[in-house]
Amino acid sequence: MSQSRHTPRVAVLLLNLFAQGEEAASLLGDLSEESFEVAAKSGTAAARQWYWRQTLKTLAHLFACDFRNAPWSTSALLIGGFLLSRFVSSVPDRILSAMTDKYLFYWSNHFHAYMFLATDGMLISHLIAVTLVGSTIALAAKGKEMLAPTALALVLAGMAVIGSIVVTAKTADASFLWIAAVQSSNSFAMVAGAAIVRMRRRSAQAQPRPA
Repeated sequence: MSQSRHTPRVAVLLLNLFAQGEEAASLLGDLSEESFEVAAKSGTAAARQWYWRQTLKTLAHLFACDFRNAPWSTSALLIGGFLLSRFVSSVPDRILSAMTDKYLFYWSNHFHAYMFLATDGMLISHLIAVTLVGSTIALAAKGKEMLAPTALALVLAGMAVIGSIVVTAKTADASFLWIAAVQSSNSFAMVAGAAIVRMRRRSAQAQPRPA
């Protein structure tokens, strides 16, 4: 039975991102060996489910250990990242407002272009901005690039989901759930920005140094 069939690629990617180099190699080796045994006894589907359960447990353990080892610096990054995300997220809206006020006559003659800018354009701008926030936090957290951005992304997504549910319950308007969907995409973009920094640093560390 092929080993790759019962080893979820996304789970492997997550472990590579969140664990340190030698630690990641050790974890992946142990999990691969054990999942091969599970697959031999219970089949590929059971092995993949087992691998995902172990991956989630391992990620939770890595989060707890990293935060326990550096609680103050991690907290500072979370607070700084939160403030930075609030500021950066407001920039596209301010730019659109300024452009609307300055070129009101132009937009009145190009309504479809304005609506694209105000909807899809703003969504794309927010995603880019939040990706940059995730990258910035990761750059400031050498060796723990994924911890603070991912924790902040989960906090922001949780706040958005709870807020959307509360507003929807009060107004009986399900359209407010769109806020949760947008924030979830922003949270994913934040983690993606951190992952880019993580992979680039790991790639740079893997390159041989000149003698």
